[in-house]
Amino acid sequence: MSGNDASAVARVVVGVSGSLNSVTALRRATALARRLGAELWPVLAWEPPGGDPAARRGPAPGLLVQEWQRLAKQRLASVLDEIFGAEGPGVPMHALVVRGTPGRALVATANRDDDVLVVGTGRRGLQRAFSGRVSRHCVAHAHCPVLAVPPSPLESDLLSVHRRNTWHLRIDTREL
Repeated sequence: MSGNDASAVARVVVGVSGSLNSVTALRRATALARRLGAELWPVLAWEPPGGDPAARRGPAPGLLVQEWQRLAKQRLASVLDEIFGAEGPGVPMHALVVRGTPGRALVATANRDDDVLVVGTGRRGLQRAFSGRVSRHCVAHAHCPVLAVPPSPLESDLLSVHRRNTWHLRIDTREL
């Protein structure tokens, strides 16, 4: 245990955005929390569109921030309900919405030595050069172990189907 809080329970903190990669990370984090007898802490980080300076310039900035906060909470609740349903994850869970960049929010939340931070690694291939900043930030700055979960094997199949639909190409379902 870290610090002076000897009664603290181990936590598995996981970044959740609703993307396929974050859902894969959430499932892995849930299984890890079960094995460790730890609490599951799904975290959705959010920022105002255009960042804080843009939010301050807008009309009635306080009302906009409250609305964005409400939408972030609603999104997290929707993702958790879609993944776990009414029965829940089977471990104690403390869902959290944090205002800030995802990497910083996750590192700040997973601030104890006995925490485990679980993040999705982003896309594969050339797209990865422009994504994966969150996982890289967490690995570089977290003071606890970080589990970087690779993309779901289904991701490439889904992208292939999406490309074929975009170009109106026929899909041979025998290949799926």
